[in-house]
Amino acid sequence: QVMEGEPYYHFRHRGTRQRALSRHWGWHMRLTRDPQVLWFEQQTVKRRAKRGAGVVPTDPWFPKQWYMNNDVHPDLNILTAWSRGYTGLGVVLTVLDDGLEKDHPDLAANYDPLASYDFNSNDPDPQPRYGDGDKNWHGTRCAGEVAAVANNRVCGAGVAYNARIGGVRMLDGSIMDIVEAQALSLQPQYIHIYSASWGPEDDGRTVDGPGVLAAAAFHRGVSQGRGGLGSIFIWASGNGGTNYDNCNCDGYTNSIYTVSVGSVLGDGHRPRYSESCPAILTTTYSSRTTSKVQIVTTDLHHRCTDKHTGTSASAPLAAGMVALALEANPALTWRDLQHLIIRASKPAHLQAEDWAQNGVGRRVSHYYGYGLLDAGLLVQAARTWAGTRPQEKCSVQAVQAPREIGSKLTISTDVSSCSKSIRSLEHVQVQLSLSYSRRGDLVVALSSPMGTTSTLVTVRPYDISPDGYKDWTFMSTHFWDENPKGIWTLQLENKGDDSNTGGPLSLLSPGQLSSFILHLHGTDEDMPARRSTATATDECLRRDELGYCEDCGSSLYTHQGSCLSYCPPRYYGQARSATPRDTARVCASCHPSCYTCQGASATNCTSCPSGRTFQDTTHTCHHP
Repeated sequence: QVMEGEPYYHFRHRGTRQRALSRHWGWHMRLTRDPQVLWFEQQTVKRRAKRGAGVVPTDPWFPKQWYMNNDVHPDLNILTAWSRGYTGLGVVLTVLDDGLEKDHPDLAANYDPLASYDFNSNDPDPQPRYGDGDKNWHGTRCAGEVAAVANNRVCGAGVAYNARIGGVRMLDGSIMDIVEAQALSLQPQYIHIYSASWGPEDDGRTVDGPGVLAAAAFHRGVSQGRGGLGSIFIWASGNGGTNYDNCNCDGYTNSIYTVSVGSVLGDGHRPRYSESCPAILTTTYSSRTTSKVQIVTTDLHHRCTDKHTGTSASAPLAAGMVALALEANPALTWRDLQHLIIRASKPAHLQAEDWAQNGVGRRVSHYYGYGLLDAGLLVQAARTWAGTRPQEKCSVQAVQAPREIGSKLTISTDVSSCSKSIRSLEHVQVQLSLSYSRRGDLVVALSSPMGTTSTLVTVRPYDISPDGYKDWTFMSTHFWDENPKGIWTLQLENKGDDSNTGGPLSLLSPGQLSSFILHLHGTDEDMPARRSTATATDECLRRDELGYCEDCGSSLYTHQGSCLSYCPPRYYGQARSATPRDTARVCASCHPSCYTCQGASATNCTSCPSGRTFQDTTHTCHHP
């Protein structure tokens, strides 16, 4: 296809993806050899931002989006990622749930029918089923968190507000292995990210995971999806906290192929519904105790809500942030992303008793993984990330003959045979077969040679099953980047209220361990040797005697003594002085009636705080 516009000739052909950065070899050779072609160059998509438009969206509910508008400290740092020009453009996500209201005014412009399907009714339309108390709102709410349209005067803004969003209707009917597998393998060369907030019952007594078909779909997704880079599966860790559930008894959350996302309240406390387990990689906000405003998103019947909550609200926020990272670097593999998420998560103010430093100096918790995900750090790290070397796996059979568990059993195993292939760990799995009179009384923990202890499963008082664990695989992310060389120790201990041994007179054994296989995954590269991306270069050019920044150069804004890539809500960017030689930029205050503005007066508003309405003609904000 030739497009002409003197004196340019723009040739297009079907063989190269629009965003391909590598040359198409065949056409390159043919044009090189053609004597009539003096010069040619394969065109690539360039990043250009409109000047003058502010980074902060003007949507009427954005002032309520406390987790991304700087209302809490730290927030998810979405504004920094947006200020660098990343909004999810070119990235396709789908929400595997109960449907998607595709004609919602805050979703329609980003809706992608190619990333959607209805596996409950077997048709391409994911529209939710109404009536019946309108209970199928969940998928529409999750989708709005990711990709609600920005700057359209409707609701709020999604984390990746320029991404394409699809929906899969699969939870509003009989859920079978084949339905899950179909959903997880929908359009794997087109869809980049799958967000899911479902799994086995969070009742504190279930041990269940993907069936044969879904398990194969996960594996096929990471090995073949996204052109071989691997589909990205983002998973909510579970809402079984009030039932003392543990997410390592959920085979979706604890799969090495899923990114498991935990939850935290705005004030840094743990929500009562949140589950803990070492499969959790990172955390985002899910609700707030100090106000009635929870997560702001799209709702059924073209409405908006500020009441979305739960771990199922945390996972889509992380999915949106991953979309920003994929826009920053489309070549990232599924494993690269997990490395980056760990590096871009920070313990911050997240409260738990179990924060511990692992063997490579990272703090990690069973409730939050590596901490609160930071979108600014994530896109910055993604841009410069050099791909990881291939994944290596090494398995060690640690039990030769069945062992009585009693009230406590410790098993040590030397994995020196693995240190040739794995220098830096990624996921560690423990595959167990054991019998026990009351499964929920058993606490299982694994310790690494570098001294990190990971509790694989805690006491689950409601789990009275006599079935034990039959070939169940636990997973931990807490040993990430450690060197596996040396002795690993598995400890099984009865920590239930009533002793499980059947009393002193009983000769009954509570159970025995018949198999323990340690699966180590990782790479032969020395990963800790890579400098941490979090230590960003100091952007300040000149500080005052108190250490506050006075000059951030010409590309950043000086604001309250630090350097920012954008001006936060209630401020606008301007030159510090009128002299041409002074290129410094500062954030100046908007008029108190504005939420965002382009100048200091009451007629320079571009959006309004909650409780005021915007007048288009006068650019002012009024109390209704």
